[in-house]
Amino acid sequence: MDFSTLAKKRFSCRKFKNKAVEQEKIDIILHSALAAPTAVNKQPQRILVLTDGDKLQKLNECTKYSFDAPLCFIICCDRDKAYSRGYDGKNSAEIDASIVTTHMMLQAQDIGLGTTWVMAFDPEKARKCFSIPDHLEIVALLPTGYPADDAPVSPLHSKTIDIDKMVSYNSF
Repeated sequence: MDFSTLAKKRFSCRKFKNKAVEQEKIDIILHSALAAPTAVNKQPQRILVLTDGDKLQKLNECTKYSFDAPLCFIICCDRDKAYSRGYDGKNSAEIDASIVTTHMMLQAQDIGLGTTWVMAFDPEKARKCFSIPDHLEIVALLPTGYPADDAPVSPLHSKTIDIDKMVSYNSF
């Protein structure tokens, strides 16, 4: 499918089938993470893949938004491995991890899976539950799986600001 269709078709899936995601599809998503652009190609992203039922249950200690997905990616970044802009020291780690997460979401959609980006989680509980090293910052949880046949699309999905409020040409 072309990119415009893919981007418009993707929605935050909050209801999944009770069906495991095949390793081949997990690998495809992870390879899309490797293909994502990062500043100076430093690739500071680090990803924990949860497929084990007990580990997935532990997500409920960290967030109420696990949606009982059969797969969850925990996307982290290592600030020490990321590019820092010389002018002001701005570190790209979180931005890079966000680009990676977006690639993963779109790739999942392209192969028939649903995802939702979850930022509403307790990072310290997640760190403790999954033994995430202190030097990694947890950026997002990405519950992933086959969308349930009746997975609702949020009414907010198609609401956007007017393009004229978003875009300015040549000056603000």
